Order: sequence, then structure tokens, then C-alpha cells
Amino acid sequence: MRVGFYLMLITMFTDCKDATSSAPSDATEGLLAIKEQGSFFVGGSVKTAPGVFDPIAHGFFNPSSQASEGQTLHGDHAYVFYQVPADAREHPIVMWHGYGQFSKTWETTPDGREGFQNIFLRRNWPVYVLDQPRRGRAGRSSEPVTIDARPSDQLWFGIFRLGVYPDFYPGVQFKQDAETVDQYFRQITPDIGPLDIDLNVAAVIELLERTGPSILMTHSHSGGMGWLTALRSDKVAGIVCFEPGSNFPFPEDKVPEPINYLGGVLSARGVPDADFTRLTKIPIVIYYGDNIPREPSGKPGEEQWTAALAMAEKWRDAVNDRGGDVSLVYLPDVGITGNTHFPFSDLNNLEIADLVSNWLAEKKL
Repeated sequence: MRVGFYLMLITMFTDCKDATSSAPSDATEGLLAIKEQGSFFVGGSVKTAPGVFDPIAHGFFNPSSQASEGQTLHGDHAYVFYQVPADAREHPIVMWHGYGQFSKTWETTPDGREGFQNIFLRRNWPVYVLDQPRRGRAGRSSEPVTIDARPSDQLWFGIFRLGVYPDFYPGVQFKQDAETVDQYFRQITPDIGPLDIDLNVAAVIELLERTGPSILMTHSHSGGMGWLTALRSDKVAGIVCFEPGSNFPFPEDKVPEPINYLGGVLSARGVPDADFTRLTKIPIVIYYGDNIPREPSGKPGEEQWTAALAMAEKWRDAVNDRGGDVSLVYLPDVGITGNTHFPFSDLNNLEIADLVSNWLAEKKL
């Protein structure tokens, strides 16, 4: 009798495998049937110090005077945690965090609900979440960096569009109690080495060689690196991108003028025409949340996203003019309001997941 009950639960939460349909938006409770899970590293380098290692003379651990002669350092890799559900769909989803973040971005939300890692696992996609090189659990770098410990939470409050500190935006999709805000700020993490875009892209390309054709799900800073990954790998089956903010690639002879905003400037990058054409071969969807004014507002936390949205529209048109398949969804235009820079962990993240699931179904991913 008990076995039959468990089989019933498994069926209830794994019967949405058909890529022509999406899971119900309330499917976040009950048994999770996982066929396989694990973790591994991809990419990286090995740095070797000159000289000969002496296991006696150099074998004492003393950080202030430890000799390096003849020793190696394995670093610059990405860390990947994966889960494969029972009765998995064909294409895994690779979830790639943004700037100042790590894999926690996709895990449990700051207010304690299930994040996209579990939501899409329940919908039968294999899920791979990564910490890019020199970040989070991939924190060993072959190059030194000084970690800045200056307080900056209020700056990120604005950039992440919770509001204009200390005030939250009216109707913002974020639980405003002290514990949630505390959890939110604690998921910010530094680079533990110089930021190297090519290094990050190379690690994800190696990951895709292991997973096979996969859906890239990117956020913010990794949005631009996701485009670059698709330029260099034929294993990107499609891209779901939340609020990209940099590194938009255009054909070398059609790079738009930089967009100035309060406190900065957003520039695109040029790539060879043959490389750019690769972006027209895969479906891509981009989502931006609320509180992004179309005109300069005098608020730094908003204006950089005004520039990013404008550049994303230019980029969408450039790809689609070449026969591509890029959709750009400004959530208030489809009746979804109050989202921050993190729509996938906002209070309405199930509604956002339904949008994504429906798009994936439409593209047969």
C-alpha cells in the first residue's frame, strides 16, 4: 500500500515531461524523483612555480612564509552541481548566475520558497547550476586580487531595483521583512580573482561538451557571456536570459553608438559577421522586470537598466533582421508588474516560470 502511494506521488509531480505543455504553477510541493545528482569542476588551469619541491623543507604549512618552489596551483575552474529527474526531458538547463552572485541565485529564494533550480527540476528538466571561475565554490584563482570589503548593500538595493533606498517600490514583488532582506544581501559574493570573461566562457563551453545540447539560462552579467558562449559553441540549444546588462555582440560594421546613462556608459562589442550569424540559429528569449523608465529618471539604480533595455532592443532587431528568433519581453507589457532584477526569485517566480516553460514548449526545448 505504501509503495503504491509513493508511486502515485511520483506520477503527480513528474507527468509534465511532454515538451508541448508546461507544469502547473503550484507544483512546488511533494516528492521529488531524482535519478542522478552530483558535482564536478570544468575548465581551469594549472600554475607551476619554478624550482623543485622539497617535501621536507617545503612541507610545513605556514601561510606567512610558505615556499612555493616546484609546487602547482589548480584554479580558474567552474563548479557545477547537477540533478537529473526521473523521466528527464532531452535538453538540460544550465543556470548561470550574474555579477556578485553565485549558484545560490537559482536555489531557495531569500524568503524561503523554491527557486528555479527545483521548479524546473519538478518540470522534468535536468538542471545544472554553476559557480563561474573565481566565484563561490569555484574560488581558487591563479591570479591575485584584493577583495574590497567596503559596505555597499544600499548601492545594490538600488541596482537590483528593490526601490530607492530606504523605500521599496510600491507593489514590488519582494517580501520586505528584515529576515528576507538579510538573506538577500548575504547571497552577494565577491570575485576571488580578476574577472575574466573569456575564462568564464571557456569553462561553460567545456561544461556544454559534457552535457550535450543544452538550454542556457543566464542572468544580468552572464547574459553577455551567454551570447559569447553561443558564438563559440554549437551545444547551445536555446537561451533564456534575465535582464542582460553588457557585452551585446553586433556585426563589426553595425555596432550601435554607446548609450550614456547617469554614472556610466553602455557599449556594445563587434564580432565577425560569420560569428554573429550563429546567433540567428537558436531561439532566444529575454525578460526585463518592472521599474525601468524609458527616459532618464535621475536615479542611478534605474538608469543603467534603461540603457540595457534600449541596447537589448537594438540587439534583438539586429539578430531578427538576419532571420533570427529573439523575443524580448518587458514584463509590464504582458501584465506582470513589480518584478525586480531577479524575476526568478521574486514573489511571483512561479508565474515567471510558467512564462519560461511555455516559451520552451513553443520552441520544443
